Amino acid sequence: MKTKITTLSLAVLVTLGITACSDQKEQAESEQEANQLVAVETTKTEQEVKVEKKTTTGSSLLGIIEGEHRSDANKARNQYRHPAETLKFFGIKPGMTIVEVSPGGGWYTEILAPWLGAEGKLYAAHFDPNSEVEYYRNGLKNFQEKLEANPDLYSNVELTVFDATSSTPIAPANSADVVVTFRNVHNWMRGGRDDALNAFSLMYDAVKPGGYLGVVEHRLATGLKQDEQASSGYMHEKFVIDLAEEAGFKLLERSQINANPKDTTNHPKGVWTLPPSLRLGDENRDTYLEIGESDRMTLKFVKPATE
Repeated sequence: MKTKITTLSLAVLVTLGITACSDQKEQAESEQEANQLVAVETTKTEQEVKVEKKTTTGSSLLGIIEGEHRSDANKARNQYRHPAETLKFFGIKPGMTIVEVSPGGGWYTEILAPWLGAEGKLYAAHFDPNSEVEYYRNGLKNFQEKLEANPDLYSNVELTVFDATSSTPIAPANSADVVVTFRNVHNWMRGGRDDALNAFSLMYDAVKPGGYLGVVEHRLATGLKQDEQASSGYMHEKFVIDLAEEAGFKLLERSQINANPKDTTNHPKGVWTLPPSLRLGDENRDTYLEIGESDRMTLKFVKPATE
């Protein structure tokens, strides 16, 4: 299968707030990796969530997650990313139209595409192929090659362009049952809060009235300060909720599916100190492996049925 960028996605990605190659690489790597509020909080453990196992074609979601098309390295991260529980919480079912914003290397794409099935549709809103940032172009190229290597598995995937600085649609307006993004909001903050807000507005435009937005993001402890660019990779939960609600969404539920109480969120190299990045190499490696991957918020928003 030959993938292509659709005509609705031809805007050129403008990279702002990135002044060095190390920052560019850190941003792209993080995309590949992951308060008391008025809304009701829901806490769900792996044992408490009932996972829908069967698709319309008889495939098992858990079977897809453990499938041979996934590398051992990707499957090893299931214990931290809880894909079955997360997709269940976001309400994703076979046959739906889904937008995955900034899919990185396709960790979730390789689960979403077969789970949605032949009757479903997955828009993968990725980097612009004409980006001035070589790392981004290479990231997109690797993603395209992943899709083309297994055309039957990814036949329902359509590539579009996501650019937090532009108004280019990430999918047809009001088309998606659910838009999801996994550990990406901090990347959009590199250009400032306005870029992050614009990203949420693009997602809002893509969701159909009554549809959902699912967000997983590294969660900063409430006692720690978040800087203007969220440079540690962690963000305050309330900050993310405020962005989504300012764009028009309403918070529906919060879950602790991806929480990690071992994570203090205060590390020398930010979230990249922890696995899978282990930015410090062998320094305190066992300590960081014991902590595991980051503490993460898991938020479900709804686009009001009537505006």
